[in-house]
This record gives sequence, C-alpha cells and structure tokens, in this order.
Amino acid sequence: MTLPGAIAASKGFAMAVENKGKAKGFAWVWQERVHPKKPRVPQPNVLAVRVAIEMEKAALLAVDADKFFTEPHYNGFPAVLVRLAAVSEAELRQLLTEAWRCQAAVPLVAAYDAGDADAAPSQAVQPGATAERRQRIAAAARPAAAKLAAAKLAAAKPAAAKPAAAKPARRSQPRR
Repeated sequence: MTLPGAIAASKGFAMAVENKGKAKGFAWVWQERVHPKKPRVPQPNVLAVRVAIEMEKAALLAVDADKFFTEPHYNGFPAVLVRLAAVSEAELRQLLTEAWRCQAAVPLVAAYDAGDADAAPSQAVQPGATAERRQRIAAAARPAAAKLAAAKLAAAKPAAAKPAAAKPARRSQPRR
C-alpha cells in the first residue's frame, strides 16, 4: 500500500506525511510501559493509529474492544491502539488511509480523492467508502458522545449553589 507523501521513519516503525514542512505522524508502533520508571518497550503486534477526532476514537473503542484499545498515555490524544492480529488487511488499509487523511495537506488529500495518478496510492480505496465509514462512526459515536457529554456536564455542575459572599465596601479614599 502506498499513500502519497507518506514517509517511513528511519528509526523504529512509524509512518508520517509531510505537511507545511513538518513530518506529521499518522501511525507508529506502540511503546508499552512494562515497568514503572523504565523505558517504554516497542510492541510490534500493536499499532498506534491517528484518528480525526476524539469522538471517532470513542466510537472505535465502543464498537470492538478486541481490535481497539487505549491506555492512559493516549487519553485526550486522537489516536487509537490497534491489535494487528485482530484486524483484517482491508481494515488496516482503511485505518491507515484515514489516519493519513488526518495529517496530510488538503491539496494532497484532494488529489488522492480525485484519483490523480501522481498522488493516488497503488491500492485506492473506493471513493464512497470513506463517507460511508464516517457515517457509521458518527452513528456509533452518538450514544457514546452523549454519555460522555452528560458525564462532563454532571461533573461541571456544582453540588449546591452557594450564596455569594457579601463584598466589602469600597473605600472612598485611596490607600496611603
């Protein structure tokens, strides 16, 4: 599979695409913290893959916990961990293509979508597949997002409204 502008890292296993002069990572091998206060250890059977938004991550996690998971290190970051043995080649291709789309420059994505021979990968994804996938993810994410929003709202509400403390009277004369 070839994605336009995709580059492989010289060290470790990671893929990036250049956007505005910087390499933007879209997939990399998961570095697991096996022992506290020790360096992370690469786990080549798990791939960290970038997603567009946190809601997409929540949907993937809710849909299939056997394939997708996360860890505290990735909380608040739009990436999901993928167990490679649990996903098919077609699913992995789709995940990597969507991850690439998140990081690639808009003109590069537009050229890929238009089927430009210079920008299109050798194994193109069907044009309608992306829109259908996003609709499925959005539909699956709605209940999860609603629960998440309700939990955040409940946590943000104060338990009981406290009366405002009386403000001290302002001095009419400046302090000396």
